Amino acid sequence: MKNLQSKKQSKNKIDPNVNAHLRHLSSNSRPEIRDRLSDPVKNPPYKAYLEMADVSALEEAATNKRDRLIIRLLSRLGCRVSEALGIAVQDIDFAAGTVSIQHLKKKLNLSCPDCGTRLSKSHVFCPGCSKRVDKVVAKELEHKHQRILPLDVLSLKLLREYIDKGGPVEKDGRRLLFGIERGRVNQILGELAEGVGLPKIINSETGKIHNVSPHKLRDAFAVNAVKHNDSGDGLRMLQEHLGHQNFNTTAKYRKVSGAEHKEWYNQLWDEDNGH
Repeated sequence: MKNLQSKKQSKNKIDPNVNAHLRHLSSNSRPEIRDRLSDPVKNPPYKAYLEMADVSALEEAATNKRDRLIIRLLSRLGCRVSEALGIAVQDIDFAAGTVSIQHLKKKLNLSCPDCGTRLSKSHVFCPGCSKRVDKVVAKELEHKHQRILPLDVLSLKLLREYIDKGGPVEKDGRRLLFGIERGRVNQILGELAEGVGLPKIINSETGKIHNVSPHKLRDAFAVNAVKHNDSGDGLRMLQEHLGHQNFNTTAKYRKVSGAEHKEWYNQLWDEDNGH
């Protein structure tokens, strides 16, 4: 029992090398990062989303090139963690400045066992033969999606250096950039977020509280994109970039970034407060 407890404690304990690096950051980093590390007033308990300054803090706190590159690709490509972990050296076109992203999506199709009509999970009676649906025929379909995404010059440079120094890992005949599982990525981000004092993320609609995770870096990319261009064309471009099937999924980022509008508006009347 004692060994089990010590294992749990060691699992949750941040690597001492990370702590040493974070102490170095607190005294040597940019002013906004020092503020986040030292000033609780500027570090509220929750945020609606990560800002790019938060992502930069995570990246600077990473103690090795692999972890730094994972953070950078998740936030600069806006890709899913499964997509980032699936990137191989041959997927990068340095001349064109692009990365080819592969995404395998699984979909469950339900149908009536008597007439074959497509059903939803809520169907009690078949709309085709009107019979009561007690059992359904379920068929899992896999769809492979590929999209080619641009990447900024500095990220491409870091990728080149990482590859030249032997970072990629051979797996199933491919030279994958990162030979780790998604659980390890979550652990890396969790430790770094705690170390630099990033608050947890709160969903403004549901009130649910989330830890900093790979998907929150994807969200940070999307919100940053909407802040720069929230026009119809901008949102459609973002939808294509993120690989969203449904436009409503993309449009939610416009709603999230709209909080900035309210904050801006309230600041216009600061002088009138209390009058």
